[in-house]
Amino acid sequence: MNAGTSSPASGSDQLPPGTWKIVSVASIGSFMAQLDATIVNVSLPDLVTTLHAPFSSVQWVVSGYLLALALTLPLNGWLVSRIGGRAVYLWCFGAFTLTSGLCALAWSAPSLIGFRLLQGMAGGLLAPMAQMTVARVAGRQMPRVASAMTAPVLLAPLLGPVVAGAILSVASWRWIFLLNVPVGLAAFILAVLFLPDDRHDERRRRLDLTGLGYLAPALITLLYGMDHVTRPYGSATLGASLMLFVLYIRSARRKGDDALIDLHLLRAPVFSVSAIIMFLTNGVSFAGQMLLPVWLIHACGVSPERTGLFMAPLGLGMMCVYPLIGRLSDRFDTRDLTGCGALLSLVGTVILVVLAYSGLNVALLTIALLLRGGGGGAIGIPAMSAGYASIARADIPMATTALNIMQRIGGPTLITACATFLGWQLSEVGPSYVASEAYAKTFGLLALFHGALLLATRFIQPSEKKRQFGPN
Repeated sequence: MNAGTSSPASGSDQLPPGTWKIVSVASIGSFMAQLDATIVNVSLPDLVTTLHAPFSSVQWVVSGYLLALALTLPLNGWLVSRIGGRAVYLWCFGAFTLTSGLCALAWSAPSLIGFRLLQGMAGGLLAPMAQMTVARVAGRQMPRVASAMTAPVLLAPLLGPVVAGAILSVASWRWIFLLNVPVGLAAFILAVLFLPDDRHDERRRRLDLTGLGYLAPALITLLYGMDHVTRPYGSATLGASLMLFVLYIRSARRKGDDALIDLHLLRAPVFSVSAIIMFLTNGVSFAGQMLLPVWLIHACGVSPERTGLFMAPLGLGMMCVYPLIGRLSDRFDTRDLTGCGALLSLVGTVILVVLAYSGLNVALLTIALLLRGGGGGAIGIPAMSAGYASIARADIPMATTALNIMQRIGGPTLITACATFLGWQLSEVGPSYVASEAYAKTFGLLALFHGALLLATRFIQPSEKKRQFGPN
């Protein structure tokens, strides 16, 4: 298929021929990348045992992957301007499939973490490349296919524990990664056949190598320092991270809109609040999805397959709320809508604290997860819309990159914080008090992060929801 047959007719109300084929093929990559963000969570207790590594180290299998997803985002526009979106997608998909196989062959915790970092770097561009490919094909008809592109990205992380539980009921954790190989090869062939060739003359974009050189190690040393904060070198690493962040801020101020993230966007208060909300929303979501399977398997003695089923209400809650977001946004103020969602998520997390102290109750767990899923589903889209509405149209591309980076680094940051705290608590309490002390306190820490999220939603200006576009 060539570009000429896939370009949308500007004046037609009909979708260009082959659009749904392209949407289906492109969505597979973003779905697989997001599914792998949480599919490993259920296997974490097994990884601790089979790889003979502490939980604080094994959690990097999850947080390292999420961090790699975030760090590749700034390369998006630069790579596309040089080799085209189709080529970037195919290279990333091929690398993602290859590294999935390498993860299955890992012989130790460090090797698995290293392969997961490579897998995350390859998967980080699959979702934005899929969105860009479909946008170019659909043109003005993009709203008609937007839900088909968004649903996999939102639902895949929630389906991860369910799929993992089913796999672990009949096979080892290695099959979680091996399953990607045949599916990835088949999807790669379909992508070669159906994705349009979009190579054309584009203005080459500069890559802010200086900013990337500061920001990437700053984030890595931040997470590493948090993981080893009780040791002298951990504190030194945190200090180094702070210095790198300062150097990045100085560099970004000097480069302005040529920077990796244009800090001038943060002068818009609503945009700054939106970025903080996206960071916290993603963070509490992934941290909760990391803690829940570990608690159910380690402290409650639930089997991996039942753990995946027990976590299903989390996805159900989001699926119930997400289709209603448009109507709710029209009827309620953005600040009230996001605040209500944050409050529901907080209540659900407090229930988890109570359950960790008193013991597992499936009915209460179901209610807690429905509240967390439904509440979380009511926060992200309204908060992001408020952020976009507060800036000029010309700043939207940079704002998209900034919000996506803030959103994605929230996951590994809060996962590391909660995992480090849990590891410290497990080393402090006796075995008979694991469920009532260590996990309850860690869920309590997660509830504090939910409280910070609820507080952040109160700083969204009520009038922002009525603005459809930012200032010109």
